[in-house]
Amino acid sequence: QVQLVEAGGGFVQAGGSLRLSCAVPGSVLNVYDMGWYRQAPGKQRESVASIPRGGATNYADYVKGRFTIATDNAKNTVYLQMNSLKPEDTAVYYCNARRILRDRTVQNYWGQGTQVTVSS
Repeated sequence: QVQLVEAGGGFVQAGGSLRLSCAVPGSVLNVYDMGWYRQAPGKQRESVASIPRGGATNYADYVKGRFTIATDNAKNTVYLQMNSLKPEDTAVYYCNARRILRDRTVQNYWGQGTQVTVSS
């Protein structure tokens, strides 16, 4: 079991910024692909950004140019910097760690989520 602990959510006005963090156990960043997802009320959970091990970052079209995902291996933390926030970014944001084992078993872990609310 991999425990992920998010922090940094809150209430912000449109156009503002927030930085989310996800603390992970040591070595997770060397083994798992990391990502951020979000889920708004009444909607399905959707991908926001991902940072595979040794790979390039990926962003959903609706956050490109506004959000940045990054890792700090020394601090065992994944960050999501969110700028130019919009009311439609309001959601619970989840940190995700995922890897596929040699036998094709998928290991998928989620944090508890952190609420982001953007007012207009």
